[in-house]
Amino acid sequence: MRLLVRNAASFSLAYFCSLKRKCLNPVVSSHAIRMMHYLMEMRGRPNSPDYRIYLKTSDGKYISPFHDIPLYVADEQEYDVPPKKLKTNEILFNMVVEVPRWTNAKMEMATMEPLNPIKQDVKNGKLRYVANIFPHKGYIWNYGALPQTWEDPNHTDKDTKCCGDNDPIDVCDIGSNVCEAGQVIQVKVLGILALIDEGETDWKVIAINIEDPDALNLNDIEDVRKVKPGYLEATVDWFKKYKVPDGKPENNFGLNGQFKNKDFAIEVIKSTHSYWKALVTKAKTKNVEIVCQNTSLCDSPFKCSDAEASAVVQAAAEYGGPLPVSFEVNKWHFLSK
Repeated sequence: MRLLVRNAASFSLAYFCSLKRKCLNPVVSSHAIRMMHYLMEMRGRPNSPDYRIYLKTSDGKYISPFHDIPLYVADEQEYDVPPKKLKTNEILFNMVVEVPRWTNAKMEMATMEPLNPIKQDVKNGKLRYVANIFPHKGYIWNYGALPQTWEDPNHTDKDTKCCGDNDPIDVCDIGSNVCEAGQVIQVKVLGILALIDEGETDWKVIAINIEDPDALNLNDIEDVRKVKPGYLEATVDWFKKYKVPDGKPENNFGLNGQFKNKDFAIEVIKSTHSYWKALVTKAKTKNVEIVCQNTSLCDSPFKCSDAEASAVVQAAAEYGGPLPVSFEVNKWHFLSK
């Protein structure tokens, strides 16, 4: 049985070539949760290799969360945002949540699959979970990615001196709400951290959900130190050590492990957006296997029909109940400072 979940985001058509669609209210099953403008459709069984979360518009058309959801929130009035939370010149971004806070399953957009559904990462034939490194329980933020961005593995970053990691740019939402995997939220960018992961640049954007009570008071990275003391230090500690329980060394950072401010972060995001544009408009990119199938980008040779997109989802396994997880997922690891 399919599980449909209304997703918290608006369907802005910035960079899209088609006309704006009105938000509809389709009839959904009793398993549905009403939210806003996107639908999620689960396939396969949670905690299994075949589990997938596909996204579709409010009128039932399947999309790629990587390529079809716009990076920028183009029209603030469409998003029902209280004006007191926004500055007139605020740049807002859409964020695709992959991993809810306090959870352990390493969920991510499947960049090498058609329509790029969210799935659980698999390594050496096993589902990946991040360890609980005391005092952290799973991921300590809502973790996800900015759509329509790409860290180009053929480009050496001028600040980190390393190439990109071949993924959309990562985001940590430091708001208080626990989101759902597949949820799309609008965020304010506050700063950025340069993680060097196995020799690749892996930027971590720090942001906050604009619906969060603290959104009004958080406008740049230094505000985080005042409003949420210790959170940035905990973030560095988490990224430094999260692979140690798997037998790997501690991660390193670029820029001396210092958080850069909002303006710096937005420039990094803009550059990854430009690399993404080049990716989806070229017939082929050197040494890149990313699937760029989309349903909305007129200038892209990878644009497909709604019927073709639907066929991708229909070919996936039917939704089933979740499987149990190993005791190891809830195990605590105590590491020396």
